[in-house]
Amino acid sequence: MCGITGIFDTRAAREIPPSTLQRMNDTQTHRGPDEGSVHIEPGVGFGHRRLSIIDVATGQQPLFNEDGSVVVVFNGEIYNYGELIPELQALGHVFHTKSDTEVIVHAWESWGEDCVQRFRGMFAFALWDRNRQTFFMARDRLGVKPMYYALLGDGMLLFGSELKSLLAYGGSGGALVREIDPLAVEEYFAFGYIPEPRTIFKGARKLPPAHTLVIRRGEALREPREFWDVRFTLDAKISEAEAREELLRRLDESVRLRMIAEVPLGAFLSGGVDSSAVVAAMAGLSSGPVNTCSIGFDDPAYNEIEFAQSVADRYRTQHMVETVSVDDYGLVDTLAHLYDEPYADSSAIPTYRVSELARKRVTVALSGDGGDETFGGYRRYSMHMLEERMRSALPAGMRRPLFGMLGRVYPKADWAPRVFRAKTTFQGMARSSVEAYFHSMSQLREPLRSQLYSARFKSELGGYSAIEVFHRHAAKAGTDDPLALIQYLDLHTYLVGDINTKVDRASMAHSLEVREPLMDHPLVEWAATLPSAFKLKGSNGKAFFKKALEPRLPEDVLYRPKMGFAVPLARWFRGPLRERMRASLLEGPMQDCGMFNESTVRALIAEHESGSRDHSPALWALLMFEAFLRGQSGVAAGAGSAVSANTVAA
Repeated sequence: MCGITGIFDTRAAREIPPSTLQRMNDTQTHRGPDEGSVHIEPGVGFGHRRLSIIDVATGQQPLFNEDGSVVVVFNGEIYNYGELIPELQALGHVFHTKSDTEVIVHAWESWGEDCVQRFRGMFAFALWDRNRQTFFMARDRLGVKPMYYALLGDGMLLFGSELKSLLAYGGSGGALVREIDPLAVEEYFAFGYIPEPRTIFKGARKLPPAHTLVIRRGEALREPREFWDVRFTLDAKISEAEAREELLRRLDESVRLRMIAEVPLGAFLSGGVDSSAVVAAMAGLSSGPVNTCSIGFDDPAYNEIEFAQSVADRYRTQHMVETVSVDDYGLVDTLAHLYDEPYADSSAIPTYRVSELARKRVTVALSGDGGDETFGGYRRYSMHMLEERMRSALPAGMRRPLFGMLGRVYPKADWAPRVFRAKTTFQGMARSSVEAYFHSMSQLREPLRSQLYSARFKSELGGYSAIEVFHRHAAKAGTDDPLALIQYLDLHTYLVGDINTKVDRASMAHSLEVREPLMDHPLVEWAATLPSAFKLKGSNGKAFFKKALEPRLPEDVLYRPKMGFAVPLARWFRGPLRERMRASLLEGPMQDCGMFNESTVRALIAEHESGSRDHSPALWALLMFEAFLRGQSGVAAGAGSAVSANTVAA
């Protein structure tokens, strides 16, 4: 696990200033505190910060092939590198290290752009082939590792693991212009994060998961090329009992591959099904006790520690527990700096804390992320499927006007028992499947987003809606199975933009590598062949997954209601964060930027403070957006549109 950055001259071979590249590299020291190195040649500069995990003695980067004509910087792990080394040696390649990084340069020499098809792991890398005058960049299939890039007006291409490395450029041709992308703002307030390929700035992009980018010097910049996608065929000819047996075999294999390290290794243990499944597999594969860590909260309503402890006791792990205050709201500004762009998942706070705890004992931690998307575990899936059955019972011509009217007139009842909160269900019934799922996933729903934006900002949007992100992915899903469709959407949006982003930044802030056994791409591919009926049985998500784990885990861990890493936002905004909320949202950058309707913001605050509505998701999204704006150098004064008035000065 590392941080990578670099500069590539797409037009010529101009000099790369060493001080500029060093500055870019230094912004990511937290990602790799063990070593930092750069490589510069005409028109190319690569930087690398190393967190030593595998081949600690000789795995330094940037790393070269035998004659020095191919150079790579790499963030992540290629778990099957041990299988690829002898294959590449048989093709005539000579290895000078025992690292997975060297596999990449030789695989490129032998297989070119298709080398990524051979890699099993989490990776983001960039390489330069001097003989072919070709720059190549790639990102892993599930987007575990990040990759940002920007093509400047003078033809210089910047890349990095984090956006902050690109922002540190400031070369002779000028810096990356920090002009806020209005479409990214709309996507942020819809999703709570900015989905690939956008970033908050118009001039920068994220390389999407399972994509490569090839640039030959002197040629125009191409669009990234997709090299993999999951296909929900649901056609496996297998019984559920056979599927459970095969699942355990595949889970154990995935965990085994991720236990390869030359440094202390452990696991997050939340007390949920997925992290507990990973720990159980690790215990079965280990000769000694597994290192595990959990954080608890001082409020029982948010505390899962007893369930984590029961798994730790069962497998006699070396368990480390730390109790933190449920009112741990002091990280707002820290998070804004870590994520570089607006990010509104409040579970980033406990994720930051558990990463901080884990790093006290280990350098590598395995997590249970990805299990809900792969095996159908989210509670929202069962609600969506219930709505789907109701939608299919009525023709759209009848359903849309009937439930649309009910959704408009039924009161919003955040305070009422769940059975009486029918407004969202009625609204969902009036929509198509994709529209309904977008509505249920939205941080701020329509029409609130429209009410929130100023008239000037809405004109900049030009009618754009963030639902286009879902429509774009749904068009490629290749399935009309309602559960498979929303799993596909989550694998391409929520998992990448929210979960993987959260874990990468929170863990890397503490120089901790997190590995993801439930995102092993062969496991994901296999699960996509299984019938949806195996995964969701009524309200029981991950049904066959849980059943398979019954011999390994306690029943109360497997079948209790899912909790997740929640924090009490609603209470914070009526108590300890009340004054900060008012000062942040009604003054300063939020007023100056020209994007928001002040009367709507004031109404959100007033309704929330009175207790008549719970607007905590919207208020948190606004607070994190304000923290992002304030974290920049300032807002440049400018005439014209709302967006041009929000070009942040470098």
